Amino acid sequence: MNLKQLSQLLELSQTTISRALNGYPEVSEQTRLKVVEAARKHGYNPNSNARKLATGRAGSIGYVLPVGKNVDLDPHFVEFLSGLGEHALSREVDLSLTPAPFERENEAYRRIAASRSVDGVYLSSMRNDEKRIGLVRSLKIPFLAHGRALAPADGYACVDIDNEGAFHAATQLLLQLGHRRLAYINGDIDFTFAVHRLNGVKRALEDYGLPPESLQHHSAAMNEENGYRLAMTLFRDKDAAERPTGLLSASMFVTLGIVRALDQLGLRMPDDVSIITHDDVFPFLKPESFSVPLTTTRSSIRAAGARICERLVDIISGVETEPVQEIWPVDLIVRGTTGPAPTERKRVRGRAAEGVE
Repeated sequence: MNLKQLSQLLELSQTTISRALNGYPEVSEQTRLKVVEAARKHGYNPNSNARKLATGRAGSIGYVLPVGKNVDLDPHFVEFLSGLGEHALSREVDLSLTPAPFERENEAYRRIAASRSVDGVYLSSMRNDEKRIGLVRSLKIPFLAHGRALAPADGYACVDIDNEGAFHAATQLLLQLGHRRLAYINGDIDFTFAVHRLNGVKRALEDYGLPPESLQHHSAAMNEENGYRLAMTLFRDKDAAERPTGLLSASMFVTLGIVRALDQLGLRMPDDVSIITHDDVFPFLKPESFSVPLTTTRSSIRAAGARICERLVDIISGVETEPVQEIWPVDLIVRGTTGPAPTERKRVRGRAAEGVE
């Protein structure tokens, strides 16, 4: 079916149909959905080159993909991209990846701007010294950030989770359970999410009158090997009076390594150490599948990908005009890896024994 036939079928002008399919804000959502469904049902596919000429848009959103020998395939990114792609399909928007090593990243954005190959870009893995926001603004590329930069802290649109609040609540739970020797295996501290999480842990310690310096903090890329290596550093060759009794982990992948180390050292969860980790809701790695179900802070990275796509398309089409910073709350799900601190457990058992006697 061609555009004229679709127009006659729906009793809408060809201009309205074209604008509906390209996300113009003056077309109502009800009309847009009606046109999209009819186009899909009757096999109407507008010529991409003609559409680009008519609308001045590429019909695509872009991402500069980090590559290089020091860059590993991140399962978080794969899950995020799945959510992004699913929503892009529903809005008939293409995804464009531009690979670039870190040192040539600026060149990649300039090439995107010059070629007009995408209508907008999303930025992820926000850094402490974030410079991409200023760059894409100067190139006049519409954008949306996944995460918040430390500076500038506002004035741009973003979607983020409350990392500080999540790890404040997790630390607070451990403190309420009597744990005072705490450790945290964090993500790479060069990225702002790791800074926000560390701030949440320290704030909870201060709330309980404990010095932030009492925290045993380690920072590294979030993978199984680093979790294993750092857990060995924290627990191997230390007696019970020195070991942390409460451990926070930045990622399920880190926790895989932590659990491997604890198994080798003969330490049990939560009898010897209570653990709380962050769960991005992976279908292939569930907290309930561990030998002891993991207590987690939880937020879906797939849902974040879909939301990033939805808002970026709205920014491109003019539906969204204000730099809204959307911060999602994070759930704390208590499962089997958290319990009273060993000293607190002994005290309770002692009282119970005295009651029996």
